Amino acid sequence: MPTESGSCSAARQAKQKRKSHSLSIRRTNSSEQERTGLPREMLEGQVIRREIDTLNDRLAAEGQTIDGAELSKGQLKTKASHSTSQLSQKLKTTYKASTSKIVSSFKTTTSRAICQLVKEYIGHRDGIWDVSVARTQPVVLGTASADHTALLWSIETGKCLVKYSGHVGSVNSIKFHPSEQLALTASGDQTAHIWRYMVQLPTPQPIVDTSQQISGEDEVEFSDKDEPDIDGDVSSDCPTIRVPLTSLKSHQGVVIAADWLVGGKQAVTASWDRTANLYDVETSELVHSLTGHDQELTHCCTHPNQRLVVTSSRDTTFRLWDFRDPSIHSVNVFQGHTDTVTSAVFTVGDNVVSGSDDRTVKVWDLKNMRSPIATIRTDSAINRINVCVGQKIIALPHDNRQVRLFDMSGVRLARLPRSNRQGHRRMVCCSAWSEDHPICNLFTCGFDRQAIGWNINIPALLQEK
Repeated sequence: MPTESGSCSAARQAKQKRKSHSLSIRRTNSSEQERTGLPREMLEGQVIRREIDTLNDRLAAEGQTIDGAELSKGQLKTKASHSTSQLSQKLKTTYKASTSKIVSSFKTTTSRAICQLVKEYIGHRDGIWDVSVARTQPVVLGTASADHTALLWSIETGKCLVKYSGHVGSVNSIKFHPSEQLALTASGDQTAHIWRYMVQLPTPQPIVDTSQQISGEDEVEFSDKDEPDIDGDVSSDCPTIRVPLTSLKSHQGVVIAADWLVGGKQAVTASWDRTANLYDVETSELVHSLTGHDQELTHCCTHPNQRLVVTSSRDTTFRLWDFRDPSIHSVNVFQGHTDTVTSAVFTVGDNVVSGSDDRTVKVWDLKNMRSPIATIRTDSAINRINVCVGQKIIALPHDNRQVRLFDMSGVRLARLPRSNRQGHRRMVCCSAWSEDHPICNLFTCGFDRQAIGWNINIPALLQEK
């Protein structure tokens, strides 16, 4: 049999050793990654560098200058260069992400210094559709819920003061009379109720600064089950009103919203039966039926100083109704959105602000309503908006649980903090400003069954703009 020469035998042995060493490296690669927890690219780079060093040492010891070995070495260098390039790119990406996170954290801290959670109002058994602040003394907070009740709260203590249980359907809206202790609620039972309340505010307690209890992560995902813990019905201990003073009964569908006209002698309601009705409060008689919308109404709002009403609808329009002339009433239709108009509200001046499921908010001038004077584009559908009249700041509650603040020109001012310790955990349905209250000047409510009182440092907010 032919025999191998000494040099060929030595070359083959060296090749087998290199192959055995390479297999050993590959076998231990995955276990080493699990043990060290380092990124795969970094481990590959380290292994390749060790392999190159080992081969160089063995080749130098054996005095081999085999072309194949040099070729393998060149391939390894190429692979090492490629892996190093990938690792460098990954490090750059990680650095950029870390830098962005630092900048985001800085902005969040600034926002928290301006927008602080003061009090949570927990007691409803289902989602809260609407929130409102009384216009007369004593100033109380009102919430309307899908649990068929409306609750009045002490703003300072968070204690439930009065429970209204006169409706047999979801309570969709609550508004306070401009000068008397009367509340107007709209319901899924096809009625709107006017009821009188009398409250005595409890002794205020020190307000705890919850802004220092926030974790570092501002964006935390919540499941639908992550809702406030309620150990029993908080509202069961407070006085309950079961019978209204007046019931307004002319609708054939869900009454989704209601509001008082200036002076408080008339009230307007909006319904899923595609109409809005104007009533005389004293007699409960229907004064006008406002028809024209092609689909269900979603909201109605009255001007604070004039006999004007604006209604919004799923037909992508909102309508302006003018009752300043007692003998006639006129209507103007505005088509500025491409999806359901969820709400439209007046400011003290000559502006209307409308929000929509098309993820936009538009600011309109009543003197020229052909096109908006400002458009705000967002990343989520808009629910019932509210405007801080004195400072002209718009609060936008979103389906995605965020609440953002903008000025009338469309400039974003802030976003209310939301973390695993505070903020809404589900859709935010409504917001309401209370400009005169020394502690809380913005309230929000959501389908997580709670209302929240916020302190917004408006001078600092406007200064940052």
